[in-house]
Amino acid sequence: MGTTAVERPVARGATEARRRRVVGLVTLVVILVTAGAVSLAVGARALSPAEVWHGLFPAPDTDQADQRLTEIRLIVQTVRVPRTVLAVVAGIALGVGGALIQGYTRNPIADTGLLGVNSGASFAVVTVIAVFGFSNPFQYVWFAFLGAAVAGVVVFGLASIGRGAGNPLTLALAGQGVTVFLAAMTTAVALTDNASLNALRFWNAGSVAGVGFDVIWPVAVFVAVGLVLALTTLPALNLLNLGDDVARGLGVNIALSRTVGIVAITLLAGAATAACGPIAFLGLMVAHVARYLTGPDYRWLVPYAGLLGALVLLVCDMVGRLVVRPGELDAGIVVALLGAPFFAVLVWRGKFKNA
Repeated sequence: MGTTAVERPVARGATEARRRRVVGLVTLVVILVTAGAVSLAVGARALSPAEVWHGLFPAPDTDQADQRLTEIRLIVQTVRVPRTVLAVVAGIALGVGGALIQGYTRNPIADTGLLGVNSGASFAVVTVIAVFGFSNPFQYVWFAFLGAAVAGVVVFGLASIGRGAGNPLTLALAGQGVTVFLAAMTTAVALTDNASLNALRFWNAGSVAGVGFDVIWPVAVFVAVGLVLALTTLPALNLLNLGDDVARGLGVNIALSRTVGIVAITLLAGAATAACGPIAFLGLMVAHVARYLTGPDYRWLVPYAGLLGALVLLVCDMVGRLVVRPGELDAGIVVALLGAPFFAVLVWRGKFKNA
């Protein structure tokens, strides 16, 4: 059977919307790649495109004695490439995690920190530093990830029992309770150990600097697993946002879908937080921007949020390198400074629409 006169405009509109979304995704990828290239050039020592290109490759025998080129390779390969890769990986993880947590809680101001992953990671870091004296990021990043994962499991477990089991509001309340408790415990441990306090002070700022590929690659594996789980839940998440009764009537296994979603969020947010420290507002902001660009369909919203998260974190890291040269401002601080006016714009737009 052919399409009717009513169906044809609808089909054309759907095709046009899909085309715009694909073009938008490709555009974001191109911008992200461009930003990554620029990230290799900016910093306390600015590099030209030719210097960056030479710095990416091992030194030929003829260049072994060239001190300037040796320094450039050291800067590019051991400092700027790792922090650029980490900014992209962590930004994707936090962007996707932010979009998912807003979808599963049906809360437009939800962030990945709602599951307690930030506070869980912070508590684990100060505890292992106080007990074992760890000082290298490779030593305590795994404990940070473990703390984030345990906090996420505890929050999800608390939200799954009792009269309000499975309710998004119950999940938010459980997350807030665990977050406050772990924050108090973190402060108590840090105040009794100077090394823990110093480490927490710098780690809590949220930074993509100072982490090598020995940490980045394993973290990227956890992020990849989280992304695969996230992508499998998107069709069910669209139905869940129509209401539990509607989703159940359409055949969605609500408990399984929420469980897989929370595991994905915990893997994504936990891995990013373990590697970079807590970076507030990023997931929340990019989820709103992605929703504005794509609409409520999570099959498009989540990829957009991931790419936007990577782009925003990478740009914020570059801004932090430039505004206080020759020093640096941590990317987490720049993201937080961006978050305040973002919320102001949201409030203004809401009032304007209601006026």
